[in-house]
Amino acid sequence: MTTGAPTTSPSAARPRRSRLRRYLPLGAALWLVLEIWLLTVVAGAAGGLTVFLLIVAGLVAGSVVIKRAGRRAFRNLNEALQRGGSPERGGGNGLMMLGGLLLMIPGLLSDAAGLLLLLPPVQRAVSRSTESALEKRLRKAAPGTLGDAFQQARMHRPDGKVVRGEVIREERPEPGERRPPLTR
Repeated sequence: MTTGAPTTSPSAARPRRSRLRRYLPLGAALWLVLEIWLLTVVAGAAGGLTVFLLIVAGLVAGSVVIKRAGRRAFRNLNEALQRGGSPERGGGNGLMMLGGLLLMIPGLLSDAAGLLLLLPPVQRAVSRSTESALEKRLRKAAPGTLGDAFQQARMHRPDGKVVRGEVIREERPEPGERRPPLTR
């Protein structure tokens, strides 16, 4: 029996998944399989002890790199605060920490990628391309998206209308002071 009400298929109501969300799990699985395969090839050629030493060396080197980058970031922040300014952008600490993290992950491909991220020319190239991609995405962002959140603050009323404004906080009375009575 049909009631005459149009039905929509579940696939028509759902928005399409982005390419990143579609292919990221596949890429991670492929990366993991390739890492395991490379470790078995190296273990067959050089022995299991060599693979174990490579993994431990990557863990130690990655932790040293992360510690050094963290200290440098903290030192830069301290110096900037003492000068009374804001810290400089583009210090390369984030990419250096990412390189250290990749070194700490067991595997030869992640070690190679981590070592590449420790090279200053590679850091500059990755930083430039990431910054330009982020700026492009923020320029292209439509109102109501995450990119627009950086441009303006909005408050939604219960009826769905958007009201632009700012929050003004009233000062609280000191302990022991009496609050004035509420008036209508």
